[in-house]
Amino acid sequence: MDAGLLDRRPVYYAVRMSIAAVIYLGCWALFAWVGDSWLQLLVAAAMAVVFAQLGFLAHDLGHRQVFRKRRPSDVAGLLIGNFGIGLGWGWWTSKHNRHHANPNHEDHDPDVSPAVIVWSEDQVAKSRGIPRFIAKRQAWWFFPLLTLEAWHLHVASVKALLKPGAKRRTTELSLIVVHFVLYFGLVFTVLPLGKALVFLVVHQGLFGIYLGLSFAPNHKGMPVLTKEDKLDFLRKQVLTSRNVKGSWLTDVALGQLNYQIEHHLFPNMPAPNLRRAQPIVQAYCAEIGVDYLQTGLVASYGQALRHLHEVGASLR
Repeated sequence: MDAGLLDRRPVYYAVRMSIAAVIYLGCWALFAWVGDSWLQLLVAAAMAVVFAQLGFLAHDLGHRQVFRKRRPSDVAGLLIGNFGIGLGWGWWTSKHNRHHANPNHEDHDPDVSPAVIVWSEDQVAKSRGIPRFIAKRQAWWFFPLLTLEAWHLHVASVKALLKPGAKRRTTELSLIVVHFVLYFGLVFTVLPLGKALVFLVVHQGLFGIYLGLSFAPNHKGMPVLTKEDKLDFLRKQVLTSRNVKGSWLTDVALGQLNYQIEHHLFPNMPAPNLRRAQPIVQAYCAEIGVDYLQTGLVASYGQALRHLHEVGASLR
């Protein structure tokens, strides 16, 4: 607070949102201009990057980093998340907040709940069917499975909103429906069936991979907590998180979530302030004797994959 790092950054976010909106609309204009051509696969790749960057903005809105009041955060989040990229912003924000409350806790963190991938030896022992089959070689399966991540988020959003009592069900579902009516309508109007299907596979596949590559370095391969672990807030957040070193380009590419430790300690801190908070937090952790892990991007993937491989060792 003394350093002013919890203060809002309205100019920064106004510029960032404006640039994202212009590039988003520009990609769709380019899509229409290129027309019936295999060059559309390059447009699909560009759109995957833009969709992920919009996802980062929706993430910041969910943490109330952008606006002080709830209503403008909700409006902007719904427009960017549901309408812009077809993801249920309210559902994802609720799930993500549960992750923040208990990161890497196998009983409480939805991000490490056993699904297709299992994250601990206890989960491996209880796994059955496809998860058990994949767990045997899940380090090899991890990146290929990310091609399905975007589709998984789309489907999970709709399923969550169809449940009784879902908050803002009509509004959120309507915006997602409008998104996909326009999305599929444009793709199948401009492209013949075969190219349209390939475009969808490439766009959504790369979108999922980008999201996975951005979030995997944050916690995967870090300690998985159980009910036996009794940690205070600081240790619970720091010991389960990993920072990724890099330049400003790394910050932009990862939505500044490469400062994951600082983000977990101060989730409402505006993303551009996390870099300045990093040396303060690192020095304090050294002072009180708490391990603070910071590594390169490629090394972070290696640590995550080794963890997944070790978890499945009993099945090999």
